[in-house]
Amino acid sequence: MKKKKYFSKKTATQRRVSNFDSTPHQKKQEYAKVNGGVFVYNKPISVSDLSKAINVPTSAIIKFLFLNGKAVTINQVLDDEMIGTICLEFGYDFEKESSVDAEHFEDLEIKDDPKDLKARPPVVTVMGHVDHGKTTLIDAIRNSHVAEGEAGGISQAIGAYQKSVKGHRITFIDTPGHAAFTAMRARGASVTDLVVLVVAADDGVMPQTLEAISHAEAAGCPIIVAINKMDAPGADPRRVKEELLAHNVVAEEYGGDVIMVEISAKKGQGIDELLDAIILKSEMMELKANPDRYAIGTVLEANLDRGEGPKATLLVQNGTLNAGDYVVVGEIYGKIRRMVNEHAEVLKTAGPATPVAVTGLEAVPSAGDRFMAFPTEKEARDIAEKRALEKRAKEKSGTSALSLSDLNNLVNAGQVQDVNVIIKADTDGSAEALKASLEKLSDDKVRIKVLMASAGAISDSDVSLADASHAIIYGFNVRPDSRVRAKAEEEGVEIHLHRIIYELIDEMKAAIKGLYKAEMVEEVTGEAEVRHIYKISHVGTVAGSYVTSGTVYSGSKVRLLRAGVIVYEGKLSSLKRFKDDVKEVKQGYECGLMVEGFNDIKEGDLIEAYRLVEKV
Repeated sequence: MKKKKYFSKKTATQRRVSNFDSTPHQKKQEYAKVNGGVFVYNKPISVSDLSKAINVPTSAIIKFLFLNGKAVTINQVLDDEMIGTICLEFGYDFEKESSVDAEHFEDLEIKDDPKDLKARPPVVTVMGHVDHGKTTLIDAIRNSHVAEGEAGGISQAIGAYQKSVKGHRITFIDTPGHAAFTAMRARGASVTDLVVLVVAADDGVMPQTLEAISHAEAAGCPIIVAINKMDAPGADPRRVKEELLAHNVVAEEYGGDVIMVEISAKKGQGIDELLDAIILKSEMMELKANPDRYAIGTVLEANLDRGEGPKATLLVQNGTLNAGDYVVVGEIYGKIRRMVNEHAEVLKTAGPATPVAVTGLEAVPSAGDRFMAFPTEKEARDIAEKRALEKRAKEKSGTSALSLSDLNNLVNAGQVQDVNVIIKADTDGSAEALKASLEKLSDDKVRIKVLMASAGAISDSDVSLADASHAIIYGFNVRPDSRVRAKAEEEGVEIHLHRIIYELIDEMKAAIKGLYKAEMVEEVTGEAEVRHIYKISHVGTVAGSYVTSGTVYSGSKVRLLRAGVIVYEGKLSSLKRFKDDVKEVKQGYECGLMVEGFNDIKEGDLIEAYRLVEKV
């Protein structure tokens, strides 16, 4: 589908000009015309306008629609279905060209003239399990190749930097953490070109390793594996490769396409080979950008500086950012007053794949916010205001995350749908079994893709990944705590919890067949943390507890959780305040409680009280 370039620059001295659709200062012309037997339009049009465009009398169009049960007038605006039906009736094919407004600049499809494109540095993020050597590797890379054009060590003024390696520039982003990495994706930012996955040779694949793989795959980023700590006793790179193979990260020597480099970040061994691998992979990707347009990019981090005010680290992804440019960042705007690199050197311009710290914004943006430069302050301010209004409207209208009801409706509407799923279970075996079972449900209408299947409680990171990937979370014999539940509700992420495998599978099976019905749902009323245990003869175990959220009611259905895993499910047989039986205990108060038929309660356990309610 053809789209116009939004910014262009004819000569080095000519000011860049915006060709944005519907910008305040220059709107893209709206049109409806026939091109090679195809009626092309980019907005709803009236019977009269369509008549002129396809050279068919208005009376013929009105008569045709009337015979098909639709009464219209000459000035009535037609919807897309009507336009398509009319065109086919009178011998034309039809095509609606998308139009993207300036306030939706992150959705604009960039179509540059190939001759305007120039090679740009790759953007690399280092990820991996804690203590596997990410920071040591970053330090080793940062301090290497000093002689090749960098005088002295780098003074990190911002959380990103560039390296010059054998004539090639590489942009590194200090690991933002999985949650921030995913938040950028959630806001539509494809920030990273490559992920360097650090795995310790003496430790192998660990939970955060798998999490990093899931986030990289969800973001569509190629992976280069750095097998670190080759100097450590017990280093076994072959074991690491075989463990990664089990998670579909296949080394080149095993017939895959993932480059794996053995290194020792501590001793500086293998760093050159790793950098060569990054250069090779980026050359294969043929990364290019057009520096001769207004800058567009992403916020990496931001803070409020006491002396300089709102300060943000921006990654320019296309175009060139200039000191003095007016920019829209998320829903705010400002003028770039000062711009520095990682050496704290003041810059006048910053080209594609360049990270810079800037001041001059009216407020502090969020990591992952998109930014773009505009010709005038008025245009930037107007667009920022429109984006802010739209954001508030979206927040009021709810989430765009996929739910089983959404999937059910899409199937009934005849739409093919890829469904992303995250599985958290009490054991790895259960997680893998569920993954296999759900993926087998895929058919020609619905393809189920399990982004991650692992053991453990449902966490913040799982919700962030689900939010960014429009995924559904399934919990088997595990529960989210109140904080995670609140985050899921805020982000609009749907969490389905089960204790019987076939019920979980039947639920998904019903959704993909368009037969899903949600009648009764669980409502967690409160949570209590067990702080003391009292063994009373002829009575049982009394749990001295503190209600951490909501309200616990006498006789409630409850689950006893230990490290996020369900240990027992039943109901309260007793609820007391001091020596008195009570009907309820609210957040912030202590209580004594007993679980019917269960005495193996331990300090630190979590009692989750819930009830079944009819879904509205």
